[in-house]
Amino acid sequence: MELFIAVLALLGLIGLSNVLNRFVPFIPIPLIQIALGVAVALLPAGVHLPLNPELFFVLFIAPLLYNDGKRTPRNELWNLRAPILLLALGLVFVTVAVAGYAIHWLIPTIPLPAAFALAAILSPTDAVAVGAMAGRVHLPKSIHRLLEGEALMNDASGLVAFKFAIAATVTGVFSLTQATFSFIIIAVGGLLAGALMSFLFIRLGVWIRRLGMEDVTIHMLLQILTPFVIYLVSEEIGVSGILAVVAGGIIHAIERDRAESVQIKMQVVSASTWSVILFILNGLVFVILGVQVPDVLSKIFVNVSFNNFEVLGYVLIISVLLVLLRFLWIYLFWQVNEWLRAKSAIGKPRFKEITILSLSGVRGAVTLAGAFSIPFVLQDGSPFPERDLIIFLAAGVILFSLIAASALLPVLAKEEGKSSDENTPQKSERRAQDIMLNAAIRAVKSEMNDENKAAALAVVSDLSKYIKQATGQFTADNRKALQKQETAINLIATRAERKEIEVMMDENALGPEAAFKCDNWLDRKEMMLSNRTNTQLLASLNEIGRMLGQLFTNRSSKPHQPFMLENAELFRKVKLRTSQAAIKAIRAHMNDSNRVAALAVISKYERVIAKLRAWNQDKTTEDPFNQDKLELQMLAIQEQRNTIQQLYENGEITRDVAARLRRYINDVEATALKND
Repeated sequence: MELFIAVLALLGLIGLSNVLNRFVPFIPIPLIQIALGVAVALLPAGVHLPLNPELFFVLFIAPLLYNDGKRTPRNELWNLRAPILLLALGLVFVTVAVAGYAIHWLIPTIPLPAAFALAAILSPTDAVAVGAMAGRVHLPKSIHRLLEGEALMNDASGLVAFKFAIAATVTGVFSLTQATFSFIIIAVGGLLAGALMSFLFIRLGVWIRRLGMEDVTIHMLLQILTPFVIYLVSEEIGVSGILAVVAGGIIHAIERDRAESVQIKMQVVSASTWSVILFILNGLVFVILGVQVPDVLSKIFVNVSFNNFEVLGYVLIISVLLVLLRFLWIYLFWQVNEWLRAKSAIGKPRFKEITILSLSGVRGAVTLAGAFSIPFVLQDGSPFPERDLIIFLAAGVILFSLIAASALLPVLAKEEGKSSDENTPQKSERRAQDIMLNAAIRAVKSEMNDENKAAALAVVSDLSKYIKQATGQFTADNRKALQKQETAINLIATRAERKEIEVMMDENALGPEAAFKCDNWLDRKEMMLSNRTNTQLLASLNEIGRMLGQLFTNRSSKPHQPFMLENAELFRKVKLRTSQAAIKAIRAHMNDSNRVAALAVISKYERVIAKLRAWNQDKTTEDPFNQDKLELQMLAIQEQRNTIQQLYENGEITRDVAARLRRYINDVEATALKND
């Protein structure tokens, strides 16, 4: 029961961390989750979970890396294979060698093999933390992919090097030749084992489907089990479980793309299920890490044999050393790449980009879990040298890398080329309005179908006008120009309606008297739209001509009610065809300069079409156009709110600007609900 309550508490902290991040978006969620974990561990009746490294790797790392392998674009990884391998393999081994000797020199009480072990476990970057940092500071896409690819691969190389260093410390025996050969077997074997098992799981799913078992629950369960089985089997046969789950995720993505028949329902359920699983696992990784921090720190801080300021200095020196090693390695790689005139997929980074890459190598839960896996005793039964200090240094470097990246990356990753005037609150607010309104337009268009087309176009037209207003394009002169454009487009639409009436007369779908009534109504509309004398004169002549023509029509008796009401169904069909013809003509004349006006006129015609199509519906029911329009307006409003929150979290707008924009959105929502 105690464990169950602890798990519930940790899950609650995950939710709380996301709420807090809404108010302090400049602090990454991983740091908030670590802080909450520390806080709950320090409470008198706090949560205390012993970290089991083997369980941690299979329960958290396996599914997270499997998903990363599944979603990371394979073509981009392949194009960046050289820098990824040099970071994931070359940099890891350089870090083990250089940092290992440096740690042993700095802290002589840590034997050289144990120093190598500490350097090895500090070498892998954390895929979850890298994703959180990269998404927050908007790194260039190529650099983001490079960091993702490195994080996928260097866990395996770092952990393998760590295991050999620990074995050398425990047994006192080490063979470079044997270690190199074993590393190749473990790495290649892990990739092959993961690919094979993933393929077998996919074939199993296909076989189950051929038996007629299309239940998505079974297939979803098979997907969830895949990374755990791949990891456990790979570790059992002595190969890298981490590389195996990465390879398994990539094979799963390849087979998914090659599948001839895609189950939409399965895709929706899979995406939803994995999003929940990953949300929980990502959060638990850092909350659990935070829960471990007080125990790790207390073992050193309360130990009188250690000088607290001295060990904190060790953390700072080792952390800076790792960043410098990373910087030099990346710099030398691109210098050599330029000398060889080899073309790189991301070009030659500038000094700032190399610095960003260096600081983005944040450490995380893999490092701490590896440190906790250090045995307590050596082969001869003596205690493992400085085990508590090694774990303390690992935890300190993790915290330092996260804090340094959080503080420095947003500053370094700011877009260049912006003048100070563009960064004023007014400019920032106008730009944010433009972004949120365009996001709303995209959301509405994505929901547009044949049934709600009229309402969608009306909402898009309104949003387009708001964009013009937000960007300052709606001056008095511009408003007059827009009115002229709408008048001109309405005239085009009216003439298209008149031509369609002539076509219907030629098809004998419309009689002369009905055509006269329709033309008469269009004449009045055209006269109202245009103030030109020649248009008015033409309309008058047309009216006289049609009156004369009406003398020759057979009208033996006066109808009991107006002609258009008596023939309502006929005129409904006529108006449907003429409205569709008008929309077609408007689209033919629409361009970038008159798009806003054209959409406004089209939306009016679409509303007429929607009303005419609902002609025979029960009159007591609500107008479907208004229903659709309100739903789409609410969709657009919610999308605007989401966009504003995202801009605020990314640091692109201030809290005051976000508050003003939210008030604006609230006013728009109130107006929409009031007019409903």
